[in-house]
Amino acid sequence: MQAHPDGKKKRSRITKERVNIDQAVKQNNGGNGDNHSDKGNAKKKNRKRNHKPLEVNEEDVARQVKETLARLTSKGQNKKGAKYRKEKREAAQEHLKEQRAEAKAESKTLKLTEFVTVSELASMMNVSVNQVIGTCMSVGIMVSINQRLDAETINLVAEEFGFKTEYVSAEVSEAITEEEDDENDLVPRAPIVTVMGHVDHGKTSLLDHIRNTNVIAGEAGGITQHIGAYNVTLADGRKITFLDTPGHEAFTAMRARGAQVTDIAIIIIAADDSVMPTTREAIAHAQAANVPMVFAINKIDKPGANPDKIREDLANMNLLVEEWGGKYQCQEISAKKGIGVDELLEKVLLEAEMLDLKANPNRKATGSIIESSLDKGRGYVSTVLVSNGTLRVGDIVIAGTSYGRIKAMFNERNQRIEKAAPAEPAIILGLNGAPTAGDTFHVLETEQEAREIANKRLQLQREQGLRTQKRLTLSDISHRIALGSFKELNIIVKGDTDGSIEALSDSFIKLSTEKINVNVIYKAVGQISESDVTLADASDALIVGFQVRPSAAARKLADQEGVEINTYSVIYDAIEDVKSAMEGMLEKVKKEVVTGQVEVREVYHISKVGTVAGAYVTEGKVHRVDKARVVRDGIVVHTGEINALKRFKDDVKEVGVNFECGISLVNFNDIQVGDIIETFTEIEVKQKL
Repeated sequence: MQAHPDGKKKRSRITKERVNIDQAVKQNNGGNGDNHSDKGNAKKKNRKRNHKPLEVNEEDVARQVKETLARLTSKGQNKKGAKYRKEKREAAQEHLKEQRAEAKAESKTLKLTEFVTVSELASMMNVSVNQVIGTCMSVGIMVSINQRLDAETINLVAEEFGFKTEYVSAEVSEAITEEEDDENDLVPRAPIVTVMGHVDHGKTSLLDHIRNTNVIAGEAGGITQHIGAYNVTLADGRKITFLDTPGHEAFTAMRARGAQVTDIAIIIIAADDSVMPTTREAIAHAQAANVPMVFAINKIDKPGANPDKIREDLANMNLLVEEWGGKYQCQEISAKKGIGVDELLEKVLLEAEMLDLKANPNRKATGSIIESSLDKGRGYVSTVLVSNGTLRVGDIVIAGTSYGRIKAMFNERNQRIEKAAPAEPAIILGLNGAPTAGDTFHVLETEQEAREIANKRLQLQREQGLRTQKRLTLSDISHRIALGSFKELNIIVKGDTDGSIEALSDSFIKLSTEKINVNVIYKAVGQISESDVTLADASDALIVGFQVRPSAAARKLADQEGVEINTYSVIYDAIEDVKSAMEGMLEKVKKEVVTGQVEVREVYHISKVGTVAGAYVTEGKVHRVDKARVVRDGIVVHTGEINALKRFKDDVKEVGVNFECGISLVNFNDIQVGDIIETFTEIEVKQKL
């Protein structure tokens, strides 16, 4: 690097720097430009050169515009893509939220087939039975743990707990198309009348008089055990169909399924009795089903009969009879002597005229199952009541989960018939099972269609059964531990008819207490078989047969395995025996029995023996083995065992009333004159339910 001519060191350094910059600028500009020594001029020159106006080229402008537009478009596209992705993400989240809401709603929807019990409903909602019972009580409905609930009550309870109800059996019913009846095809039909009331108030006696046959003689114990459906033709040719029900269990079931099986209810009340709880229940059933009632005050011929007392009882239930200015018809009768029965039937027919009952006989039949049973020679036998249409031999019928082609039909007097018109009862043969009393039956075109619907119903029943199975929870276990010795009685019920089995099973389950739970693990129509005995042996159950007998093989197996089989012909006997069996399962409790009372008159202190009381027996008899308690001024001061009992100097086993004796107690010497020594023994007694 050359030094500056003026020789200054500082100047030399600056010159070097500037020369280098200028050379660089000259090289960049192709060697043009002056070499100025002034720094400010150089900067100005450089600034001037940097801002030299450019020549405008159309191609460059077009290219620049194109690039800018492309850049702007791509930015817009990116923004649009981000917006699209955001919308897609939000839609996915919304869909997920909807799915969760649907799943939550699904979990809050109870799918029910037909009717359920209180305990089943509690299990399905995962709440305690007491909460369900409490909810029912709060709206004035008294229910028990195993009582069937109707649709209205189920909806009410479910809504209280935030659940919706869906009756899945309705979906299956939709598969059966209902025929619309033309007004011109409808013809008047006979009224269907249900006779209800308390046991022994004369329901069967009334029907017996109307039919002029002795029905009672065939019933064990004089109690109606099966549902009877009878078609009666009066003297003037008019017809009435009567239903005789045992405890109206089937009537409840029919109402729960929404089948208005009966048109009019005759409530029979004994004039020498009062309106019993069973009668109140029957009235409640009729009112809930909106069925007109006619009251029959029976046994007016008996001494002590007071019909006005019955009318007063009814008035207290807000049921005013016509004689007292109300709307309900009432008739005093004597079913045994036939007094007032014709007048009662006139009143029933008057009610029927007001209802204007009509049906179309020229269509496929529909109706209700009144009873079903298994006959050894004929297979499954079902009693049906036709509500509309005409039922004929050869028709394909479906009822509940059972179906089949009708092979034969009989009337209530067991005479063969070819068809049954509306409001007529009939006994049909040919179904593949025993439908439940109260099931609605329909006539279908093909057997395949019937099979498909029956299978679907069976599947729904199984699903509900699985859902209502009670799982044992920790709270249940702790509750049982708190109760102590909790026991279970398992029962297998076999009977000749479905209605009787249902009534018997419900009665058994109602016997359950906090200490013993009754489980009906299996119930079916038919003879007691070997498989029933095997099940009873495996589950430690007892077998109850109602109007059925065990087969020879089943009895032999039961003897080998030690399984108890009990057969009955009266429902109440079966209930009493099961109650006794439950009491036998309870542990015996100790009970004190006072045997004697001794008054202390002298006290002797004897060395090596202790205190001996000279006493007088005032009550009962004192035994050497008895226990004793010392009572002083009404307060028990000691309870213990007798050490010695003497008469004079002799040891004795017992001392009777009005005799003196010497008595000493184990580990107690504080006996005083005037004390009362009460002797007692402890015995074990059976607990009562």
